[in-house]
Amino acid sequence: MILTNEELHQRFFYDDGKLFLKQKTTKMDTCRAIGSEVGTIQKNGRRYVKIDGKATLVHRIIFQMHHNYLPKFIDHIDGNPLNNKIDNLRECLHSENSKNRVTPKNNTSGVKGVDKSGSKWKVRIGLNFGRLYLGTYDDLELAELVAIEGRNKYHKQFASHR
Repeated sequence: MILTNEELHQRFFYDDGKLFLKQKTTKMDTCRAIGSEVGTIQKNGRRYVKIDGKATLVHRIIFQMHHNYLPKFIDHIDGNPLNNKIDNLRECLHSENSKNRVTPKNNTSGVKGVDKSGSKWKVRIGLNFGRLYLGTYDDLELAELVAIEGRNKYHKQFASHR
């Protein structure tokens, strides 16, 4: 972040997961009224605001305003990139952030970590920038339980079953 915590507090105020314009400071800010919510939602589903011409993620500004530092990675605990409430944001490593992802759209079973393999269900979870194979099962419900158990064991507080 280019701005200090003091500068962020001069420009913005936070309320219930949203960032609002407190003071007009750049040409970009003049199109918004003081007190209006800042940022636009981009194609990736995240809210950005331009600060001095540079697109910046709103959740990063909120985290810095509350904690007075900016970590390399910030995780949305509930997996919703638009829920920028401060209690939903936590510092993390890249690998931890990856564990909290939602079920990919190309998943063949509808269950995170479980894919169709012939007539069976293959269970794999992400681990240390790779995939950990947890077996192949005849029953989808059993495969789902194995996937959940594996994520709970290896991903701990970053386990996501969405």
